[in-house]
Amino acid sequence: MTDSTSAASLVQSTDERLPLVTKVAKLYHEAGLRQPEIAERLNLSQSRVSRLLKQATEAGIVRTVVISPEGLYSDLEQALTEKYGLIDAVVAEPIAADDLSVLAALGSAAALYLESSLSTTERIGISSWSQTLLATVNSMAATAPVRTTRELVQVLGGVGRPDVQVQANHLADQFARVTGAVPKFFPAPGVVGSKSARDALMGDRYLGLLASEWRNLTLLLAGIGTLEPSALLASSGNAVDEIESAALRAAGGVGDVCLRFFDEEGRPVETDFDDRVLGIDRDTLLTIPRRIGVAGGERKFTAIRGAIVGRWINILVTDRWTAQRLMA
Repeated sequence: MTDSTSAASLVQSTDERLPLVTKVAKLYHEAGLRQPEIAERLNLSQSRVSRLLKQATEAGIVRTVVISPEGLYSDLEQALTEKYGLIDAVVAEPIAADDLSVLAALGSAAALYLESSLSTTERIGISSWSQTLLATVNSMAATAPVRTTRELVQVLGGVGRPDVQVQANHLADQFARVTGAVPKFFPAPGVVGSKSARDALMGDRYLGLLASEWRNLTLLLAGIGTLEPSALLASSGNAVDEIESAALRAAGGVGDVCLRFFDEEGRPVETDFDDRVLGIDRDTLLTIPRRIGVAGGERKFTAIRGAIVGRWINILVTDRWTAQRLMA
């Protein structure tokens, strides 16, 4: 049965004739007449015009096509969510392929996504120092109205030199300011020298109480790390050192979320490094309903793919090149 035959049978199954349905649809959708004007011209009631327009849609005479404006990639975003089982995906278009351009585009895209999706009951967990998250919060500070959320909790201690670890608090503080959340800081290093040192610090009453709140988070905002840090990250002292990196690489590690490392298929990489991290553990992380990862660029591709395949994140904000390669 052809489309036209199908349309005719659907319309003629009612008390309306096909030519009249088509004429009303053309006047409304092509000539731009309003329903009262159509009713007057054809000597019909307005309710009948409305009914005819509905029948035109049901019969397939009128078909809606959404064309994304330049710079928006709705089809690509939908394809990513379907292929990888994501809750959502946001694709940004950098003005160039260099790291700073990608960073700026990711920050703007993540800021817009958060502005439209944060609720007033949100309990947000935020990871430590991250270039993409700093770009995000800076974009929100520049454009977003203050929106009240319930609370913001750090889920990882500071990483790198002590003088650089203050960036973790700066990130959380700035994000709390633009969202109206009440910040709760995790005042500890992200990695210590031994499991016993880690256990002793986590035994602190304040840190223990804060860690117990990780189980109640509704949203996690995190960057996606890689064992091949950018020059800026390496110079800041926030990168994992070469000895640790070598051990993680030997175990198959390609990237991390909140310093929980995984291989290229998203499987956890277990070394003694994992026992020395002061931050949210994998099992608790995976219970957070919305886990947003903000990352892009060629250097991070393998880590990004591992993060979504392993379900470390279920919402991805990335650049167009990375998104297209993920679909390839």
